[in-house]
Amino acid sequence: MDKYEGTVLKVVSDAQHAFSKPVKESIALIEGHGVEGDAHAGRFVRHRFLVKRWSRLPNLRQLHLIPAELFEDLFLLGYRVGPGELGENVTTQGVKLERLPLGTKLCLGQSAVVELTGLRTPCRLIDRFQKGMRSKLLRSDGNGPKFRCGVFGVVAAGGKVSPGDLATVELPIQPWSPLPAM
Repeated sequence: MDKYEGTVLKVVSDAQHAFSKPVKESIALIEGHGVEGDAHAGRFVRHRFLVKRWSRLPNLRQLHLIPAELFEDLFLLGYRVGPGELGENVTTQGVKLERLPLGTKLCLGQSAVVELTGLRTPCRLIDRFQKGMRSKLLRSDGNGPKFRCGVFGVVAAGGKVSPGDLATVELPIQPWSPLPAM
């Protein structure tokens, strides 16, 4: 299995279903559940839109991760965005999250493992956060994944995650499938 690594830049969580989340000193990932105390944690889907229609679907969005490099790209386009402001739980640096295949395992810190399940599709709330930003998260040039808004995953092994922790990528056995839009 191929491996490479980056780092955890920031971690966030919020018990409320708010768009942005506050930065924390550390978060605890719970196997099969998500971030302890986070509004999106749980065995079954917690997304407000989906829970109204299909409340018994498995929660494939237990954890939301965004690469810090996205914030740098948005800054060059005139948008100021920082960790937690787009609702992610973990901001990484040095890992091209959106380009990883389905089933990639991301080892965070000493024991936590997240299995990637899909790409986050940029919703209309992003334009409420900062007008016009949603279109900047869509890629139409065919140079990479269609969406640039981070990835979702499920917690395969629990553990504490803090800024400065290693983020080690373990690619699945080939053939690979791209991350589906979620």
